[in-house]
Amino acid sequence: MLKKITYGGSHVPLSPAVRAGDFVYVSGQVPTDSTGVVVTGGIEAQTRQTLENVKAALALAGCTMDQVVKTFAILDDAREFGAFNKVYATYFPSEPPARTTVEARLMIDIKVEIEAIAYAPLG
Repeated sequence: MLKKITYGGSHVPLSPAVRAGDFVYVSGQVPTDSTGVVVTGGIEAQTRQTLENVKAALALAGCTMDQVVKTFAILDDAREFGAFNKVYATYFPSEPPARTTVEARLMIDIKVEIEAIAYAPLG
């Protein structure tokens, strides 16, 4: 069963989340507020907003952060990994998911992007 989960009118051609059987795949989330504006502040503020956006996308599929089994994070500057990790850890305080973190240039002027996979059995 494949189900695309949508909200609002995104200006990019993607679904914030897609359910495929017992798994929910969350598209890369970025540090924008509900109006689409990039939040101000450093890596901590942007990581917090990005993870709140991951949480919101998961909620659309009826999932929570504790169902996340894998994340993929992209930082624009690896030197900010410690500050990123400090905030990230507050969203996964016990039994954190598997994670890959890389440094890369991002599509817009932001510091972080995070995608997630959640395991949420149907029925």
